[in-house]
Amino acid sequence: MRLWTLHPKYLDPKGLVALWREALLAQAVLKGETAGYRHHPQLLRFQAHADPLAAIAVYLRAVHAEAMARNYHFDRTKINRRRAKVRLAETRGQLAYEWKHLQAKLRVRSPDWWRRGKNVAAPEPHPLFRLVPGAVRDWEKVAAAPVAEIKAGPARAPAMPRKPKL
Repeated sequence: MRLWTLHPKYLDPKGLVALWREALLAQAVLKGETAGYRHHPQLLRFQAHADPLAAIAVYLRAVHAEAMARNYHFDRTKINRRRAKVRLAETRGQLAYEWKHLQAKLRVRSPDWWRRGKNVAAPEPHPLFRLVPGAVRDWEKVAAAPVAEIKAGPARAPAMPRKPKL
């Protein structure tokens, strides 16, 4: 399960579909509808919020908005109806680590998407998150040495082509 801190606009089609499915699974876990994944580290930041279901709903709504912008058809009715103004703090180091991780995946899986994002100096976070100083989170399964914090600055969003309906 990977619930990206990165804005969903950076994900290739496979990545966006996977994020949608994994975030829906996370929602089911938070509702207590599944026995598995209850202790998955990606869920910790949602579980730590006073209203975890509202937090995952905000997360899913942003993923859904990105899907709609690409003319994909994700079923909005699957998102929990909880409404709240939710913002979760996340570290710049975590965002930087995920950006490096995504770029490595895209370089192999989707070179066109990798080229679109390779010059982005400071990727935007998912709208749920506000960035705070800090390193890669302890719950992250770091595959390599920790990534240095990214420099602040405007990110250039890659142009996203329209894809067929999913």
